[in-house]
Amino acid sequence: MMVSKPQRGRDDHPQGGELPSPDKPAGRPVDPDNQTSAQTSGSPDRGGPVFLAVGQLRRPHGIRGEIILHVLTDFPERLKRGVTVYVGEDHRPLRIRSSREHGAALLLSFYGYDSPETVRELTNSMLFVSSADRPALPEGEYYHHELLGMRVLTDDGGELGTLTQILETGANDVYIVARPSGGDVLLPAIDSVILDIDVERGEMRVHLLEGLLPD
Repeated sequence: MMVSKPQRGRDDHPQGGELPSPDKPAGRPVDPDNQTSAQTSGSPDRGGPVFLAVGQLRRPHGIRGEIILHVLTDFPERLKRGVTVYVGEDHRPLRIRSSREHGAALLLSFYGYDSPETVRELTNSMLFVSSADRPALPEGEYYHHELLGMRVLTDDGGELGTLTQILETGANDVYIVARPSGGDVLLPAIDSVILDIDVERGEMRVHLLEGLLPD
């Protein structure tokens, strides 16, 4: 069965690296997110992270306890009044009191923080949501953290390697597969190459077009 390319949500990056820029997707060379560079944390097993990074709290704004959020998620609309989010590496739960747009950023306030003095302690903290609360995607679309770490097989049953990074190039994502023998293979996330994705089994089946394997 042919599958469409994965959803490009940036809040599904697996944690473990530097803070990504707004356009840095899971797995880009610098990343946050990705076992390599995306921002996520929680369960270490292949089932996916427990928490997904949706932004970084920057600095207090105004006199009512608001703080600027540098947005990393493709779903900022979920960050609204009453929603529980998790702050910092210890994932401390906070409930959003208000949310409003501020250019490309958001202005958030939290219950228990009603002044610039109190909210200042959150400066530069990462903001997470629970992976259990992420929006459902249409059939055939996937979050990056669901794909990273997958075993990649060719259509003739051979083992190609493990999907370690995902690059966003504009036209389509590119999957970086680490081969057991060393070196990487770059696979464009297009239907003629990505034949099937089985999240439950943690496997991806691909067709190697001419020129995809290094000489």
